[in-house]
Amino acid sequence: MDLTSLIGFLATWILVLASMASGGNFGAYIDVPSIMITLGGAIGATVISNPGERLKTVGGSLRSVFLFKEPDLVAMVQMLVSFAEKARREGLLSLEGDVADLDNTFLKKAIQLVVDGTDPELVRAILDTEIGVFEDRHSANKSVFDTLAEFGPSFGMIGTLIGLIAMLGNLQDVSALGPGMAVALITTMYGSMLANMFAIPTGKKLAARSAQEVKSMELMVEGILAIQAGENPRIVEEKLKVYLPPKMRTAFEQEEGGNE
Repeated sequence: MDLTSLIGFLATWILVLASMASGGNFGAYIDVPSIMITLGGAIGATVISNPGERLKTVGGSLRSVFLFKEPDLVAMVQMLVSFAEKARREGLLSLEGDVADLDNTFLKKAIQLVVDGTDPELVRAILDTEIGVFEDRHSANKSVFDTLAEFGPSFGMIGTLIGLIAMLGNLQDVSALGPGMAVALITTMYGSMLANMFAIPTGKKLAARSAQEVKSMELMVEGILAIQAGENPRIVEEKLKVYLPPKMRTAFEQEEGGNE
């Protein structure tokens, strides 16, 4: 469970809803037709804008916002350095036995390419293509929420215009103008809430998740190519430490120093 996503989501909705209720008339912010126009319209337009296969991934994308295990870059560096040491002692073919034990399919594929004797340039090309396809897939998943964020305020405005037209058509009833204007504005509020309290944050979190995974994949590519080139394990370690954030790198170096 990603506590930052959960806390941020709950804090946003609880604080906004509490401020609405503090006026003493929370019911004034609830209008079913406005919800139907804004939420129904935005979702419908989003469905029209995206292919079915992409829409099927929405559930998985939402789960990854709240249930995501960040790549352990330190463990990845340690693993690749250990592979470098083994390959230097016993040869690249000795890594074949480690492939079956790996859970990471990308790393498994990378090692298998090296063990099979694939040309280094071809290995990089294949793995870079794999990363590119991965990024495209995640970008497509994110675009569903970007589309929802775009249509939410738009349908909120449509609802407001519908409310204003209905209100202006009944100007003879002066007492109904105030409530009519309030109902007309509610759809704009719903559209802004849908975009800024759900769709946009979700899209940004998915982009951050994708960047984290891509970074770990790039680390693996550099490590595997260095191993294939027969570089000294110490050089491999120095190359891969570049991918670690400063605090993580310091902790890693302290741990390595303590083990020596």
